[in-house]
Amino acid sequence: MMLEGMGFRALATTSGGLAAMLGKVDRRGEVTRDETFHNARDIVESTSLPVSVDLEDGFGATASEVAATVTAAAATGAVGGSIEDATGSDTAPIREFGDAVERVTAAVEAARGLDIPFTVTARAENFLYGRHDLDDTVARLRAYADAGADVVYAPGLPGAEAIRRVCDEVGRPVNVLMGAGQRLSVAELIDLGVRRISLGSSLSRVALAAFRKAAGEVLETGTCDFVSESLSIADMRELMGRQGA
Repeated sequence: MMLEGMGFRALATTSGGLAAMLGKVDRRGEVTRDETFHNARDIVESTSLPVSVDLEDGFGATASEVAATVTAAAATGAVGGSIEDATGSDTAPIREFGDAVERVTAAVEAARGLDIPFTVTARAENFLYGRHDLDDTVARLRAYADAGADVVYAPGLPGAEAIRRVCDEVGRPVNVLMGAGQRLSVAELIDLGVRRISLGSSLSRVALAAFRKAAGEVLETGTCDFVSESLSIADMRELMGRQGA
């Protein structure tokens, strides 16, 4: 609701933010499919903006299960979802190439079978898991594009040249995670060829940092100076559309 009121034109959920809200750890398969859909439905019902859902690895061991996840995501009212090629395993964090492509293909086929337009974003997770192989990342993104993904996404690309190469070599709109591996501005990213920009879990993490700092002030100094930087009750009522409450 706040982001819509500020003028943003589309929303995407964050598995990291949801995991933190639930007291769980992201990227370990702790957040369930049902929890993800419950969160997505709450967001869809709170805004008029289009919402894309972070579907992690598709919540399934097989391609057919990934397809079922896409269909179920659309039933929440979402109009897009992302599928990543991470496994959640510490020993083998990235899926085998062919298996990853098969899962993206299944997600795309499920999306095309819906009665609404549904944007499939295919993610290559190499750089998030310490596998700094740009050649393999580009190859994966190109294969996902060939499989029909509407958007491709490699979070954690290390800088402008890597981002430019992905944009130049992959024939689909490219999504970039702002602030991860680089501190490029929106204008700079667009100039490199980026067509969609994500914030990942950063808004959630900065909110949690402010929460911890404020609670720490009370505990350590016995003061509450942080209140001067908080939203007022009137602000909260206006934000929630409850001015007369």
